[in-house]
Amino acid sequence: MLKLHEKSGDDTVALMADIGRRARAAARPLAIAATAAKNAALLAMAEAIVARERDILDANAIDISNGEESGLSASFMDRLKLNPARIRAMADGIREIAELKDPVGDVIAAWERPNGLRIERVRTPLGVVGVIYESRPNVTADAGALCLKAGNPVILRGGSDSLNSSAAIHACLVEGLKAAGLPEDAIQLVPTTDRAAVGEMLKGLGGALDVIIPRGGKSLVGRVQSEARVPVFAHLEGICHLYIDRSADLDMAIKIAVNAKMRRTGVCGAAETLLVDRAVASTHLGPILDALRAAGCEIHADQEVLRVFFDAKPATDADWVTEYLDAIIAVKLVDGIGGAIEHIETFSSHHTEAIIAEDTKAVERFFNEIDSAILLHNASTQFADGGEFGMGAEIGIATGKMHARGPVGVEQLTSFKYRVRGSGQVRP
Repeated sequence: MLKLHEKSGDDTVALMADIGRRARAAARPLAIAATAAKNAALLAMAEAIVARERDILDANAIDISNGEESGLSASFMDRLKLNPARIRAMADGIREIAELKDPVGDVIAAWERPNGLRIERVRTPLGVVGVIYESRPNVTADAGALCLKAGNPVILRGGSDSLNSSAAIHACLVEGLKAAGLPEDAIQLVPTTDRAAVGEMLKGLGGALDVIIPRGGKSLVGRVQSEARVPVFAHLEGICHLYIDRSADLDMAIKIAVNAKMRRTGVCGAAETLLVDRAVASTHLGPILDALRAAGCEIHADQEVLRVFFDAKPATDADWVTEYLDAIIAVKLVDGIGGAIEHIETFSSHHTEAIIAEDTKAVERFFNEIDSAILLHNASTQFADGGEFGMGAEIGIATGKMHARGPVGVEQLTSFKYRVRGSGQVRP
């Protein structure tokens, strides 16, 4: 298992510089690695994770115990906790990544100029990727596997609360790299809890890092965006909305509302605000809120909702901009699709929004006028996940507009170059 470094200061700076150098050295051989070798490594990683389930669970038990002693929230602990099912899901996700088409070398577009030049736009690896994340040990497997498939070395800096779990998973990834004869330094886990390590990554590790992907709370992402000296794929908070239109089927609306909020409250795709068309307040609002309450959800309601649903807390302005990551939802009545769009565009983090409706015009307006990374119709916001999109896994949901947006999978972890073929042409 990973050897932890407890020293700080200059020792951390030297440690991170060495990690950066080794990642950069692994970049070229990984960029030109054969698809078969990468897939062999991925399959060996999945086998190792299944074989070392006990080791991973034992390491996770240490993190869970430490988290309980530290008083971590229930939602944080849910993200931290591993069990046999989640470990199998990690392994399955890696196998799915192995089955994906290798993006490296894929010709995105091709055309010929009047002078006979033939031009191709071709996918290439981004380079060395730095991933900074909190609590979720499964990100170690997802990020490592995705970056490998896209031909990128990756430096993983997990949260201190999940370091033991991440180290046990990382050992399986290294085992897979060894088995396939790929550079072991292609996937590195920062072996220290010293916060200075993050600062060194944000500086770019002396030019070793090509892009940083933060995955965590608002404070972490905000720090990365403000301090990073390399490009950032921003994964902002998930203030996700669920809108119940006047044309919504009530049974469907109830089922989706409960799932969108309560399936897993600590994931970024959990619905945080429920908007209900004022036209169906008398028929839809009560049954939906009753179902949420029965599932254990706390309701924060605006004044109109409070007048018809008494078992709720008054909503404040802060509720409309809060990612609870807990069994809490803010509820508001709006004037139809127009009112829903206005509220979402005012308060959304542009992550994921859903509409429950049978009116196709309302659905098309929702899709056309809302500028969020993921929009769903008659489906739970909890589908905001790379695995559910057929990507095998994801590093995060990018909410910015540059390069990558939505689930960040293997294609989003590539750039491109142009190949131009001629037959002796010179420019006049």
